[in-house]
Amino acid sequence: MSSSSLAALPEVDLRPGTPPILRVEAPAEATRWAAENRDTLRARVTEHGALLVRGLDLRDAERTGAVFAALAGDPMTEREAFAPREVRGPGLYSTTAWPANQPMCMHHELSYRLEIPGLMLFACLRAPGQGGATAVADAEQVLQALPSALRERFEREGWMLTRSYNDEIGASLEESFGTDDRAAVEHYCHAQDIDFAWQPDGSLRTRQLRSAVVTHPVTGRRCWFNQIAFLNEWTLAPEVREYLVDEYGADGLPFNTRFGDGSPIGEDIVQLLNATYDDHTRREPWQAGDVLLVDNIRTAHSREAFTGEREVLVGMAEPQRLADCAPTPEASRR
Repeated sequence: MSSSSLAALPEVDLRPGTPPILRVEAPAEATRWAAENRDTLRARVTEHGALLVRGLDLRDAERTGAVFAALAGDPMTEREAFAPREVRGPGLYSTTAWPANQPMCMHHELSYRLEIPGLMLFACLRAPGQGGATAVADAEQVLQALPSALRERFEREGWMLTRSYNDEIGASLEESFGTDDRAAVEHYCHAQDIDFAWQPDGSLRTRQLRSAVVTHPVTGRRCWFNQIAFLNEWTLAPEVREYLVDEYGADGLPFNTRFGDGSPIGEDIVQLLNATYDDHTRREPWQAGDVLLVDNIRTAHSREAFTGEREVLVGMAEPQRLADCAPTPEASRR
């Protein structure tokens, strides 16, 4: 434990409908303050699932990267990105390129990988004019709120992510895999239990089976942990979905999700999942200088539509290879 104690920082504001907020006086040296209070802050993230720290007054990428390193150690390099990001420093990224007028629905970052970030870090350098909150939802509560039959099916079968890589929509091969060399991409896919097929036009299609519900490595509780709704075709705006289907075909969408047995997930189920997330969403508008820490397994996050300029930097840390974050035995035998 650092020199700080749990009593050394102000009480966390636990208002209904908002993430836990810790308000602090702007320290003279934010990086030193983060290092001294790391254990205290992390204990509160463990307790609440997420923590918004207000008052650090972060304004640039260099200081943000230093504060993230003080809080979480060595950052992770993103692999299998579904949309492009800008690299702003070692392990420091812009938010995902996504239309400002389209929300990014609740999800757990990189939950389709075998090794996932246990901790997400966000810093707001410039707050938008309206909207744009990074909202959060408790994955334990979401799991319990889902209909038992649907929950049991996803626990039994897992979920399937299908992707089609092209040079027009979503992340390119190099942006997703760190290389566009075919042999290197194939080696990665073999190592990560990803089925792949090169298409006649040179594009790549992949399919990977993952668990939809996992056990939290610290709390031991079961969490709804996936991107089933977010990456499903029915979450897209209708005009976007129609365009993509017309352009690439139903089987060539940049990304889509299915039940673990490969059968389609209906629009009604996607609407149910998103509505359940909505019922458990907590949001707080960004203020410039804010830092948000998110337990990526226990807590889903989203990005709301916004107007104006918005600059939020992202870090990923504490890689976890969950024992059950892999194809379920039942599904793997199919």
